[in-house]
This record gives sequence, C-alpha cells and structure tokens, in this order.
Amino acid sequence: MYLQKLSLVNFKNISAQTFDFHQKINCFVGNNGVGKTNILDAIYYLSFAKSYFNPIATQNIKHDEAFFVVEGDYLVNERSEKIICTLKKGHKKVLKRNGKAYDKFSEHIGQFPLVIISPADRDLVTEGSDVRRKFVDGVISQQNKTYLQNLLSYNKVLSQRNALLKYFAINRTFDALNLQVYNEQLSVLGTKIYQKRKDFLALFIPIFNQKYQIISDDKEQVNLLYNSQLNDFEMIDLLKENLNKDKMLQYTSVGIHKDDLSFEIGDYPIKKFGSQGQQKSYLIALKLAQFEFIKKQSTVTPILLLDDIFDKLDENRVSQIVELVNDDEFGQIFITDTHKERTENILKQSDKPYQIFKL
Repeated sequence: MYLQKLSLVNFKNISAQTFDFHQKINCFVGNNGVGKTNILDAIYYLSFAKSYFNPIATQNIKHDEAFFVVEGDYLVNERSEKIICTLKKGHKKVLKRNGKAYDKFSEHIGQFPLVIISPADRDLVTEGSDVRRKFVDGVISQQNKTYLQNLLSYNKVLSQRNALLKYFAINRTFDALNLQVYNEQLSVLGTKIYQKRKDFLALFIPIFNQKYQIISDDKEQVNLLYNSQLNDFEMIDLLKENLNKDKMLQYTSVGIHKDDLSFEIGDYPIKKFGSQGQQKSYLIALKLAQFEFIKKQSTVTPILLLDDIFDKLDENRVSQIVELVNDDEFGQIFITDTHKERTENILKQSDKPYQIFKL
C-alpha cells in the first residue's frame, strides 16, 4: 500500500496544495512553522478521520475559512482507492471512501494502517495513564474491530454507571438492583478488554525490547510492564468491594479504565532517570514495535510517518534508526526535518530511493 497523491484545501496553515509521492521515502524539509508536520497530520487524517495533534476538529480549518478538504489517492494491492475527509463549520465531519460516505468512522479504522512517530509522543512518558492506555487501545483497535466495539461499549456503560452514582448522591437514594446491571455489564466487557490487552502485550513487549536494543546498540536494558487491578482481582469483585468509595466519590474508581504501563530503564522509571536521548529512543522503539505488530496483523504494510525524530539523538542512535527503517519490512515512509543537509546525509546511508520536498 502507498499514498500516491495528497490534496489539501484550507487544512491548518495550507490554503491549497497537492503532492505526488514516491512509493518509498518522501521528505519534507524547511524551517519551523512552514507546515511540515501539518502535511503528516493530513496523511494521518486519511487513516483515522482525526488529527494526531489537535482533537478539536474545527481548529484544523485554516483561519478565516469555513471548511477544509483532505484527499488522498492510494494504491492498495494493485487497486486504486480514494479517501476524502471534509469538515465545514456548523456541520458534521464527512469521510468518504471511493465516493461512499461512512456511517461510522470506526468502520474505517485499520483499512489504511499507519504509524506516526512524533515529538508529541513524549506525552506517553510525561502525562497520565490515559495517554498510555490510548496507545495500547489504538494499536489493538487498528486490526481488531471487536476490541474497538467492546471498548466503546465499556466507556458508554462506565459513563452511565457514573451518572447513576451522581444521581444517588444528589437524591440521597440507592438502587442496588439498577447498579448491579451496570456492574455485570462492566465486568463482562472489562474482562474481555483486560484479556486482550494482556495477550497483546505478551506479544508486543519482546518486539519492543528487540527494537530498543538495536537503537541503543545493546548498551541499555529497558522494561515495559502492564499494571492492572485485574492482574489480582476479578472485575465484579472490585466493583462490589469499592461500592462505598464509589458512592462517596460519585464515580467508578476501579476497573480497566485505570490500567497503566510502566516505562523503565534498568529498574527505574524512565521519566525520572532517562536522558532526553534515552526517552526518545524508548518512544521510537515503542512505535517501531507498533509498526511491526500491525504489519503482522494486516494484509498491507502500514505507512510510517517520522516527524522530526532525528533531533536530540546522537549520531550512533540516528544511524541505528536509519538501519532499522532501511529494512525491506518497511513500505512508504514520510519524514520531516528542519535540516535539509542532515536529511540528505541520512538518506544517502540508505539504499532506498527518496524524494525531497522543500517547503
């Protein structure tokens, strides 16, 4: 699979622009603020019908304009595919594949698999557990529709249970039977999600460790741990045992929505004890492992977006990353960099054809 052509109208800082891409490596170089990352985000939009960087869709419309259009022409297993995503202020976002609009965007997820590596990924290290859960859920959901549906259903029931707990507190009442219905639904869905996360990480962690060892040249040991209350307790029992606490807090304090990942270097949290280079290497290894996992689950090779990944890495780590992505397992790659010379020098180490767009 590869993206042959990208057309943008009023997307972020881009008024109107069209790009014809090489099926292997495409590089965007230029100063900060010229729109390099925005082009990668537009490609991300075509796979996920949303921005990787800004969840508020209307803020992706160019200032003083009323709409945006992102259009991509793909070649997938010798078959042409056209994806168009449009948004007009005051209207719902529309996503079309070959002229036919999707009823649910979730039906599109995984059809055009993609992995992005960006400085924004640092949130995985620095922010709360919800960011790390979102990462795990995103990897699994790209190729597992049942998991995605279970996750959406769980979040809906969770919201309903929380609303009921608030209702109890406001009205000084309690309905055990009504609450039990939500407990049972959360337990069934939560147990399925937990098991899938556990199975996924059992496969994913060895791939991640292998990628990190290559990037670090076997000089550092890292670990990735799955923390879940369901490691030790059944979901239904957790809900029962924490009922009084939940009534007091007016929300559900236990369950798979509290799961987390521990990122470690040596035996210590990488957030506190890892250098900038080590943290960046850790995140790149995570994303390259994500790429390999998705590729194994998919019938097509995912697109890889590399946004400013060479910054803050020493020469040895850069060369190891180039060697990794030079492998034939990778398909089409998009790269952004502020230094044209650095990019060209890096690409010359590769034996793959490339195209450079100067913005």
